[in-house]
Amino acid sequence: MENIKKQVIEVLQDCNDPELPIDLWNLGLIYDLKIAENENKKFDVSIIMSLTTPGCSMGGFMMDEIKTKLKMLEAINLIDIQLTFDPPWSPEMLTEAGKEKLGI
Repeated sequence: MENIKKQVIEVLQDCNDPELPIDLWNLGLIYDLKIAENENKKFDVSIIMSLTTPGCSMGGFMMDEIKTKLKMLEAINLIDIQLTFDPPWSPEMLTEAGKEKLGI
C-alpha cells in the first residue's frame, strides 16, 4: 500500500497548476488522499482537492490531467476526485518544497 501511495503522490507532483510554476501536491491543493485495495487486488484512489481561487477556470483541466496520469498506473482501478473550497486555499498550505519553489 505504501508503494502505491508513493506512486500516486509522484503523479500529483507531476501535475502542475497551469498558472503557477509548481505542482498540485506542493502547492497544497490536495486536501485528502485515500487509497483502498479492492477485491481484485487493485487500488481505488479518492482525492479531495481545491483550487487557488474559486473562480479558477482550470479546475476541470487539472482534474482530468490527474485522472489521465493515474490511469497509466496498472494498479489503479477507480479514481474519484472531488473539488472543495472548504477551507479556502491559502499560501500557508504550501509544503516547504512548494515555498522554496515560489521563493517564499
